[in-house]
Amino acid sequence: MWNVMTRRLAPIVAGAAFLAVAQPVAAQPPVNTAAAPEAAAMPTLAPLVEKVTPAVVNIAVESKAPMEENPFLRDPFFRKFFNLPNMPPARPQMAAGSGVIVDAEKGYVITNHHVVANAEKITVTLKDRRKFKAKLIGSDSGTDVALLKIDADHLTALPFGDSDKLHVGDYVVAVGNPFALGQTVTAGIVSALGRSGLNIEGYEDFIQTDASINPGNSGGALVNLKGHLVGIPTAIIGPSGGNVGIGFAVPSNMVRSVMDQLIRYGEVRRGRLGILVQDLTPDVAKAMKVGSDEGAIVSEVEPNSAAEKAGIRAGDVITELDGQPVHGASDLRNRVGLMRIGQEVELTLVRDGERQTIHATIGKAPKTETAAGQGVPQLEGAVFRNIEPGMPEYGHAEGVLLAQCEQGSPAWHHGLREGDIVVAVNREKVKSIEDLKKALGKAQGGVITMNILRQGAMIFLVIQ
Repeated sequence: MWNVMTRRLAPIVAGAAFLAVAQPVAAQPPVNTAAAPEAAAMPTLAPLVEKVTPAVVNIAVESKAPMEENPFLRDPFFRKFFNLPNMPPARPQMAAGSGVIVDAEKGYVITNHHVVANAEKITVTLKDRRKFKAKLIGSDSGTDVALLKIDADHLTALPFGDSDKLHVGDYVVAVGNPFALGQTVTAGIVSALGRSGLNIEGYEDFIQTDASINPGNSGGALVNLKGHLVGIPTAIIGPSGGNVGIGFAVPSNMVRSVMDQLIRYGEVRRGRLGILVQDLTPDVAKAMKVGSDEGAIVSEVEPNSAAEKAGIRAGDVITELDGQPVHGASDLRNRVGLMRIGQEVELTLVRDGERQTIHATIGKAPKTETAAGQGVPQLEGAVFRNIEPGMPEYGHAEGVLLAQCEQGSPAWHHGLREGDIVVAVNREKVKSIEDLKKALGKAQGGVITMNILRQGAMIFLVIQ
């Protein structure tokens, strides 16, 4: 489980002034009441921690893990001969993570998508040890953000901070549940901002921190010295999944944008401009007379897209979005991808050395082609989907994604799992839904073999 924490932490000095007031007592000799002087007030984060920790929760997730796959066990004649049960039983599987209460009145809890993925039961434990069953409101794999809801009173919530105002070197405090040990607090600084290209998520704009992050911290809180939530830890880089001082958190502004859509729609409905962009380099900027080293070059404009309707052309260099600088292609992509469909945006661009302002309306993403079961009884309960830009799997594998797999369905019992990537069917490469349809059509009810990429490992399934 990927985990991370990042945020600012400034030394807090807690001091108290003590006044000794001596009152004379009749008929008694004077007494030396000189108090021992305080050596020095010690810097401490205790007041901040006391304020923040009640809003950070532990999350326990229960899911079903399949029995070890064995082609013989899926053969009905083999099972009948040895008097084995019709279907291999599933066993409970437990996982732990962290979460943050962000709305005490409504009981909203933010965590990571990967913490609650495939969960059958989610239990939230508060700092005061109260336990509540959580309802999943929505989840977004592209940003690794999920929203839960619990029905509880007397909750403490963390206010959102403005992650855009963070600076490298700001102090941060991370709170989470590493290794399921219970609530743990670590501190560090913001090591870097705007980290991307790590291939952890589809939309990456990470805060990097050296606050100690370990497995189980995922979904916890990264706060500044005001006690405001500035990030949600989501990933670490380490030789064995442990802390080496390099952790990553999803910025609070991105989290808040995703949360708003999850509350409203139960999912993130991403808009798009319909352009392909690449980073602006200093040499290209000089050649194109941009006057800035930051921006995104439009390399292609899709026909009938929002960008084409707004008059954007290939070769334009976009330098600002709604008055804010565009730092690169990933920055532009992240910000547009979290905008609502129909939202009006102002783009500042440079064309032929001249600065221009263009207004565009964020359009809908094209409907994703999916396929359900494809009329194959053994694949009932499975929904396949093309791997497209913006998805975490994009660029890492070539195949068709198993987007949904209903537990207990024929597809489930034949060993398929949500998140699998089908790369070949009966030795034929599969790159799209159309390829999958053709390959399954050729099987004509016979034995189906699948090469599956699952969590970085290639496995071979025989379905009959």
